[in-house]
Amino acid sequence: MKSTPLLWQGPAWPALRYDRAKLADAVAQARRAQGMIEGKLGVLGFNERQSLVADAWTQEAVSTSAIEGERLDLLTVRSSIARRLGVGDFKGSPAARHVDGLLDIMDDAVTNASSALTHQRLQAWQAALFPTGFSGMRPVQVAAYRAHPMQIVSGPAGRETVHYEAPPADSVTAEMQRLLDWFNQGEERDRLVQSALAHLWFETIHPFEDGNGRVGRVLVDLSLARDSGEASRLMRISQRLLEKRAEYYEQLGRAQHGSCDVTAWVVWFVEQVRAACEQASAVIDASLEKARFWSTHRDRELNERQRKVLNVLLDAGRGGFEGGMSTRKHESITGASRATSSRDLIELEETGLLRRVGAGRSTRYCINLPGWHP
Repeated sequence: MKSTPLLWQGPAWPALRYDRAKLADAVAQARRAQGMIEGKLGVLGFNERQSLVADAWTQEAVSTSAIEGERLDLLTVRSSIARRLGVGDFKGSPAARHVDGLLDIMDDAVTNASSALTHQRLQAWQAALFPTGFSGMRPVQVAAYRAHPMQIVSGPAGRETVHYEAPPADSVTAEMQRLLDWFNQGEERDRLVQSALAHLWFETIHPFEDGNGRVGRVLVDLSLARDSGEASRLMRISQRLLEKRAEYYEQLGRAQHGSCDVTAWVVWFVEQVRAACEQASAVIDASLEKARFWSTHRDRELNERQRKVLNVLLDAGRGGFEGGMSTRKHESITGASRATSSRDLIELEETGLLRRVGAGRSTRYCINLPGWHP
């Protein structure tokens, strides 16, 4: 039996309200975390920054698609981004057109953050996600707002649960114009709060036949880029929302179906921005430690295998390479023989770059940095 849909009641934008005093603490904490990222970036070199951007952008593209149930090939996405940024190796196969389309709109949101957000720009973003006009085998209306009713449903045919019914199709253009006017005029002075409100309002209107989630999260990218510029690329918001996917949908649903007071949603969203910034800060810390490590040991005479193994350990971060490096793992990573692998690791220990833990068959090696070994 079908459930009764929760109908959109269409309040005018000014009718949505929130308690700014209740947001103050969440916004202040997010701002501190955001400031940490910007401060740490200042001591990184250009190449290190580009490498971090490539990694973050890759994870964001994969994550925003995963939220919608689409699994992208990590290596292919990483390779396409590396080509765009001119960093790293381009080892992956060419990305599919819709994947390149997603990367295009993510790039546009940051690179052209100061440009006005218009109907045409949003419609171009959505069209880039469906370059063939199809989503799988299903045709999708592209480069235009939807012409049909929109319901968010789940469950088998005949027993669907209707979670939400969006505004009627004939009101979408007017509702989007109200949102665009508010967004471009900057009526909300705090960009973090603006990001939360813009994403909620966009998803509430659900203006497209498909692609609303991904476009709505790129809208968040645009708002944060207006606030933080290129540093916003490191804030893995979609990755955080994927980690909290069930809670993300629950919070959106509550904001859409409750009263016009959306304070709880804004607080929750800003808290996710803070968490994403803290995660990004930890990634930068690991990159700084890696840079300091190689600066300290830049004059060491190492073979290619040893450098590769050290970089694998450094890239994994503190405790990230489970169990430490063993002779067998060295063999797998480098393709060297057992005797060569053992000799490489012993030499790295003797020079002080690695620290040995355990003995016999339980021998493992860790990067010789404080806190990087058991």
